Amino acid sequence: MTRLSRQALDRLPNAVKGPNYDPARVTVGIVHLGIGAFHRAHQAAFTDAVLADDPSWGICGVSLRSPDTRDALQPQDGLYTLAVVDGEGSQLQVIGSVVELLCAPEDPEAVLSRMADPATRIVSLTITEKGYCHNPATGALDENHPDIVHDLANPRQARSAIGFIVEALARRAASGVEPFTLLTCDNLPSNGHVLKRVVTRFAELRDPALAALAGTVASPSTMVDRIVPATTDADRSRIAVALGLEDAWPVMTEPFRQWVIEDNFPLGRPAWEKAGALFADDVSVFEMMKLRLLNGSHSTLAYLGYLAGAETVAEAMALPGMEALIEGLMREEVTPTLPPLPGIDLAAYRAELLDRFRNPALRHRTWQIAMDGSQKLPQRLLGTIRDRMKAGAGYDRLALGVAAWMRYARGLDEAGRAIDVRDPHAARITGLAQGIGEPDGIVAALLTMTDVFGPDLSTSEPFRLALVKALTRLLEDGAAATVRSYAP
Repeated sequence: MTRLSRQALDRLPNAVKGPNYDPARVTVGIVHLGIGAFHRAHQAAFTDAVLADDPSWGICGVSLRSPDTRDALQPQDGLYTLAVVDGEGSQLQVIGSVVELLCAPEDPEAVLSRMADPATRIVSLTITEKGYCHNPATGALDENHPDIVHDLANPRQARSAIGFIVEALARRAASGVEPFTLLTCDNLPSNGHVLKRVVTRFAELRDPALAALAGTVASPSTMVDRIVPATTDADRSRIAVALGLEDAWPVMTEPFRQWVIEDNFPLGRPAWEKAGALFADDVSVFEMMKLRLLNGSHSTLAYLGYLAGAETVAEAMALPGMEALIEGLMREEVTPTLPPLPGIDLAAYRAELLDRFRNPALRHRTWQIAMDGSQKLPQRLLGTIRDRMKAGAGYDRLALGVAAWMRYARGLDEAGRAIDVRDPHAARITGLAQGIGEPDGIVAALLTMTDVFGPDLSTSEPFRLALVKALTRLLEDGAAATVRSYAP
């Protein structure tokens, strides 16, 4: 079968939307670190929609670890299929905004040269929470992180996104080129501020003069929202049949998408508002709403669902009691912690989230959402718990979500089978909890992770007791029975 490429675009079926511009005329204006499925379903799709107005905003996608995305898309001229799926079917579109692909470990110099190029005006990131090499509880740079230690000693051979950013800024300054705008699109509270903090601290450790430079870089905060499951071989086969062309790495997603951005781009930006992005003076209220309602619910659902044998989010939602548990968590425990949200109907937003979670066509694996829990808990669940504690209010469902992570992260499911726990602290968690069978012992051991729980929650007796109660239920009754107890 012929491979998707620019030459093959005229072979697309009428039902498949292609670029409304000539991809060959697009030049790089954005370097994106972390060219994964989410970026290609979200920011790259927003950019694709406005390239006809200004083709100078093409994307150079950089893989910081594996060459897989580069190897899949480079023979396709960066083109890929975006499949928007729901219960009524799918809509296919070929995206052409990614015009260059690089693999940082293979050629860090090529990445740095592209970032230092004056044509690059934005460096955007989707590197997941762990990619910021920071302490999740404080937001500060983890100065002992192996990648940070390496990059300080080897600035021209960077491994971390932070190392690449600071070296590229230094090169631009040496050439008299203005700093690019940093645009983080990861699920971190005040993500732009977090990114600027770790970049500035890294620059200070390299050279105090660089810290002053880093302090001048624009780093707007954003809120991003779109559910994007991992692509399967079955997805590839279906897309190939629909296209009549082979696509090595299509992306599956849902119809819903949202992007809220602080408008601070000294060197300019694409007209993303024409594609539906919302520019706001303060993103934090949108960010907190999404992190706590969507992401907090997603993590709780994923850990409980996985332990109960549900492979996908939709299957987890179908478990007796799960919808009532998640709806109650959002309405009773999360919503009261949110600041005023003018123009937002929170009841309608919660109902929309439940409907999105039920989407049977979107096979979003609970295991995928469960990854990197030690990095996700602080912003998804623990901040909400802190606010509930300050208000003297209950947080039993939130505590159940945290306890489910503890149960999952131990690495054995309810049948005693090994769980493939993907977490930067997986070995540490195993070491802390190994050989402990009692709930209070497990909780006590894992609460020593002050970089996750902070010194306040690590030493809070009410929080400890709530976790012990929830974990006891999970260990004695099992996840499915615990969830079932919430059935109306």
